[in-house]
Amino acid sequence: MGSEDRRLDVLRAIVEDYVETREPVGSRMLVERHRLGVSPATIRNDMAALEEGGYIAQPHTSAGRVPTDKGYRMFVDRLSTVKALSTPEKRAIQDFLENAVDLDDVVDRSVRLLAQLTHQVAVVQYPSLRHSAMRHLELVPVGERRLLVVLITDTGRVEQRTLELAGPVTDLLVAEMRTRLNAVASGQRLAQLVGTLENLPDAFAPIDRPLVRSVIQVIEETLAEESEERIVLAGTANLARGGGMDFTHTLSPVLEALEEQVVLLRLLTEMAQDSVTVAVRIGHETQHEGLVETSFVTTGYGNDGDSVARIGSIGPTRMDYPGTIAAVRAVARYLSRILAA
Repeated sequence: MGSEDRRLDVLRAIVEDYVETREPVGSRMLVERHRLGVSPATIRNDMAALEEGGYIAQPHTSAGRVPTDKGYRMFVDRLSTVKALSTPEKRAIQDFLENAVDLDDVVDRSVRLLAQLTHQVAVVQYPSLRHSAMRHLELVPVGERRLLVVLITDTGRVEQRTLELAGPVTDLLVAEMRTRLNAVASGQRLAQLVGTLENLPDAFAPIDRPLVRSVIQVIEETLAEESEERIVLAGTANLARGGGMDFTHTLSPVLEALEEQVVLLRLLTEMAQDSVTVAVRIGHETQHEGLVETSFVTTGYGNDGDSVARIGSIGPTRMDYPGTIAAVRAVARYLSRILAA
């Protein structure tokens, strides 16, 4: 084994011990707990090299060492195995999510489940309209002067808007609009829908075209609305529980950052660009002052392997990365399966 591989083993042992014990790790502890196959003096040399490289650091009050953000990054990048969830855990996830009644319930259950599995904060982004496809478009007359426009996506998302009418509309025209709109829109990605609907009014009688254009405008405005970007959090109480997380500073900056949806959305959007299946941002990589002692583990979910949004876990940099990655991946997989059903 080369010195670089051996140092990686030492770093891995330091990360695992610090995550488990929360105590800075000394060379004696490494010798006692791990079969590294080298002398205590060699381990001390390796620790000195790791410290010089910025992978571990010495807290002021202790003789031991703790991993730095750079050390955790090296550990995560070199992870060869991710903790497998037990069969009962997998079954519990499946049973819990399959009992959901609608999309809101699925999202709510997913985020609570992930928080329970990781004992950290869980975050789920609602399926974005931009990444969804149209399953069905429904038009429902409400009285004589209103028309309810309902968009149902392939991710189970339902958006409805009310259109005020200038005058009564016949059932025949409503039926024709419904049929033609669905013929053109069903199965289409919502991002491409605007161009697809552009010429649709030409298929109608001139007298009916203003109403058709109004319906299309309502659809376009719905797709353009920024309020679609919704995030659900669970497990913030885990931040304050002594058994879950420990921050050297006050919790306030972390809680304030988590309350800012724009901060979380930016991070989730950036992490969606990563080429890896499960993306990890550690400490300072979050580029937010309030989150310098936290790490984010996220992955995409969606049907047919096409990611429509992200789900993830937020905890201290001193988190169980293999376990968190496994839990995030498992919940995302079941969530995707349910959306595709």
